[in-house]
Amino acid sequence: MKSELLINVTPFETRVALVLEGLLHDLQIARASGGSLTGNIYLGRVERILPGMQAAFVNVGLDRPGFLHVRDIAKASAGVGPLFGQRSASGEDAREPEIQELLHEGQQILVQISKDPIGSKGARLSTDLALASRYIVIMPFDAHVGVSQRIEDPTERERLRGGIEKIRERQASCLGVIARTVADGAREEQLDADLAYLLRVWGRVVERRKSCTAPALVYEELPIQIRAMRDIVTPDADAITIDDGVTYDRVRRFVDEFSPDFADRVHRHAGNRPLFERYGIEDEIRRALDAKVALRCGGSLVIEQTEAMVTIDVNTGGFLGSRTLEDTVFRTNMEAAQVIPRHLRLRNLGGIIVVDFIDMHDEEHKRQVLRTLERACEGDSARTRIEGFSAFGLVQMSRKRTRESLVQQMCEPCSGCAGSGHVKSAETACVEILRSLMYHARRNSGDAGSVDYIVRANQVVIDRLLDEDAALLASLSSGIERAVRLQVEPCYASGQFDLVCVPTAFPAA
Repeated sequence: MKSELLINVTPFETRVALVLEGLLHDLQIARASGGSLTGNIYLGRVERILPGMQAAFVNVGLDRPGFLHVRDIAKASAGVGPLFGQRSASGEDAREPEIQELLHEGQQILVQISKDPIGSKGARLSTDLALASRYIVIMPFDAHVGVSQRIEDPTERERLRGGIEKIRERQASCLGVIARTVADGAREEQLDADLAYLLRVWGRVVERRKSCTAPALVYEELPIQIRAMRDIVTPDADAITIDDGVTYDRVRRFVDEFSPDFADRVHRHAGNRPLFERYGIEDEIRRALDAKVALRCGGSLVIEQTEAMVTIDVNTGGFLGSRTLEDTVFRTNMEAAQVIPRHLRLRNLGGIIVVDFIDMHDEEHKRQVLRTLERACEGDSARTRIEGFSAFGLVQMSRKRTRESLVQQMCEPCSGCAGSGHVKSAETACVEILRSLMYHARRNSGDAGSVDYIVRANQVVIDRLLDEDAALLASLSSGIERAVRLQVEPCYASGQFDLVCVPTAFPAA
């Protein structure tokens, strides 16, 4: 599959796009105001222990304390000295420890961000630290040697595991090591160089931890463009194109040191036409912000993101098919199953995902749709699980979420609808105004002095009160024996209004 990595750099934003077969499959954005914090390691201070939730809030110097659950410190609490200061490595007590047995308020601990702050939630933290390079990941508080599950060849898995064991012995290291997917076919000297590099990085983390006081940043992940070279680019990548000279030089130095095989694939973008426009990425990004996704067959997807989950509805739309209804539905669902994982990755949607495929009666068709969905998810770096069709014909998925979605990164809630996606109609606003006038006049009928009312609303609502609802307003004004004046407020949203009481002698607004 033809793949290209495009890196667009400006003084205010860096964007990295992965293009597969001419289609945008992944987009990462880092702005001058701050990018993803996932992977950063902090010396944090425990601020609060929550026994009822088996968790703790840890101050790492961000706007909100991070959340650390007991499951994310269970491994590190099994006998590693540098983290907590005391350990019992005997392993005699197999009982899962309570959070208050592992932490106390005011304690300083090393934590790593595993999920960025999203919305009102603080960062998700873990003490199972991990440092990644091109081919391997080291785990300072674990002694395990493993190989990525995506490397399926038993011979290759055994070769990598044996090679890593020898390298660890040669470098006198007992740190845990995992071979990444891209390590498939990597030479032993490449693994050796990666481990030596990560050991130097970990050494600097330890020194920094000794010399600072919580809260403090002790390790910062690589910038987005270098991280993309490390994590996204696969051995079969055709080209890496960069439109900034400084970034190009930095990427070339990284490639020369860690991936010399890619040296002839890194190119500097030339020409006056912007890189993302040349490849059609800007249009793809705009479409990725829309709820509706058009399918080539004429059908469509409707993707809605809520606080609890993501829902995806599959529709035949304008696709009428040429044979039977079952065949039309099957072909639409098959294309949807291929497209959905791409949009989950592109939009960075995670958590619980519910897909409402069009109802199918043929069990073999259901199996084929599920297999297509599973195969399309295989290239996703985020951990994904797929359940079968439920009794209601729904497919439930889960996808690990580590950072804000594309919509959350690029958009904000509408000031008019406050993020609901709906605004009250002019008719509804007029009914509420008339009701408020009636109730207010009724509650204050016995007050001394005479008052009139001024209604302030936007132009559309005022126009309706002067036209379609003019008779209702006049009848109400006569019934309450109060004058009602109308005032246009251009800045008011639809459905927003104010009811102001003024003395009868008050001059007209």
